[in-house]
Amino acid sequence: MRTIQVLNVRWFNATAWYGLFLARLLRDAGHATRVITLPGTATHCKAVEWGMEPLAMNLNSANPLRQPGLLRALSSFIRDFKPDIINCHRGEGFALFSALRALHTPWPFALVRTRGDQRLPRANWLNRFLYARAADALIATNSRMAAHFTNSMHIPSKQVHTILGGVDENIFTFDPVGRKRVRHEYAIPENAFVFGLLGRLDPVKGHRDFLRAAGRLARQGCPLWLLILGFDANHTSEEVQSWIDEEGLRDRAFITGKRTDIAACLSALDAGVIASRGSETIARAALELMACKRPILSSNVGVMPDIVAQDALFTPGDIDALACRMFALMHDPQYRSQLEEQQTMRMRSLSSQEFLRRTLDVYEKARLQPGNIKT
Repeated sequence: MRTIQVLNVRWFNATAWYGLFLARLLRDAGHATRVITLPGTATHCKAVEWGMEPLAMNLNSANPLRQPGLLRALSSFIRDFKPDIINCHRGEGFALFSALRALHTPWPFALVRTRGDQRLPRANWLNRFLYARAADALIATNSRMAAHFTNSMHIPSKQVHTILGGVDENIFTFDPVGRKRVRHEYAIPENAFVFGLLGRLDPVKGHRDFLRAAGRLARQGCPLWLLILGFDANHTSEEVQSWIDEEGLRDRAFITGKRTDIAACLSALDAGVIASRGSETIARAALELMACKRPILSSNVGVMPDIVAQDALFTPGDIDALACRMFALMHDPQYRSQLEEQQTMRMRSLSSQEFLRRTLDVYEKARLQPGNIKT
């Protein structure tokens, strides 16, 4: 199958990762695959790093004088490449390719819209038309988004598919040697219980809530340690360190900054916490933790209720509930065992090959829609 992944995403965020990881899986499985990115962006650089040979085009330009030239360039590229599927991961790209398709009907490719944004699209007539008529298939990265498509936008359920993504098991797997090395690096005792939070230092990731819950447990005598696997964003390391000091955790909580040995760092943990107050429509960190066989606790945002059991979830910002679940994970072997078993079973459907298989199944059905079959 010949596919184009349209990734007009400025930052290498979860949406960009989802589309680029999918493109790499398609390529490695022998499918002719091209990626369209914005020039000079982090997503473009990552696509180059992964050997995807991306086509850089300014799809987000609002200048009407540039639109005719952009449409001509896209038309030429499509005629040369002859894709079976064009998958748009952002709204601007979807609108452009919808227009392009309308101008050149019939055009023998299927148009797919993947929606990994935390914002639900407005249920107005224009969006209903675009999502129901212009797209041959819709892929939602969580069940909340899928339900919005069918219940609020009244898009036929046969057109809507939920694919949570997958994880690269070649990179993210439990590393016993790395675990020992990282714990030694931070002078963590061998028998210590280590919680970790993986994510950029940003208010949406809930670092303050995580530290408050941990501080409460530490004051009650719980022998926990913390690794904060993240780098400066809207919070600085100095700011987060001040919260660590405020909670009395200076000697047993560490900010790692950017690391290249993420799998080893995750393996050094005994459990992960997703304390996010929003986002997580594509739970990359959660999947990486689970692939490294680390049980996780999570706020019930985004895709997380689709991934972990109800008794591992808590309401965002509920310090009491988070502290209670952290305590149980440390001291209740049955609770820990149940979480590990549930998450191990869940990972069977979240492998990279299952991600690829389910996506190809959607592509094949979309390609066979009337008007998309090549002659």
